[in-house]
Amino acid sequence: MSDLLASDLITPDAGENPLLNLSNVSILKATPITRLSFRAREVALKDAGAAFGAALPVIPLASETADKRAALWMGPDEWTLLAPEDELKSVFDGIENKLSETPHALVDVSERSEAIIVSGEKAVWLLNTGIFIDLSVEAFPVGNVTRTVFHKSPVMIWRTGPDTFVVEAWVSFMDYVAGLLVQSARELEAA
Repeated sequence: MSDLLASDLITPDAGENPLLNLSNVSILKATPITRLSFRAREVALKDAGAAFGAALPVIPLASETADKRAALWMGPDEWTLLAPEDELKSVFDGIENKLSETPHALVDVSERSEAIIVSGEKAVWLLNTGIFIDLSVEAFPVGNVTRTVFHKSPVMIWRTGPDTFVVEAWVSFMDYVAGLLVQSARELEAA
């Protein structure tokens, strides 16, 4: 997994101004993408990955990427599948057709969440103002993904590069999350 692979899928929304743009950290809104919640037992994983276009990781906190695809491990039998926004129907139908005889659950959650990209040499410092996980690259390497809480909001954090993170939150919480990050960055700017 490298930030180059994620960069063809998770990109800044060109129609949005940066939420924050300091010399050592920035926050950008990400373009909308297809998000699918996939749940299944081990027997379905190989076929699901083949239909999706990226293998589904089986190691906790891991992600797998391929061309414009990302599969994020969310739990022992749960993955978030990411693809371009305009490929929702083909991705969804492809997985459903491939697994038509295999028990699984596939749900479109594209409208539930939004993502921001937090990057720069102070990205870890900024995220740690509300997330109490060791986000150093040694403890949380590139490709790692986890659900956690930012202050009181549930979020998903995915490290896509040495100094780059995708932070995903439910739409109803994103203003809160982004607002607190920007407010915390003002403390960094004042220091």
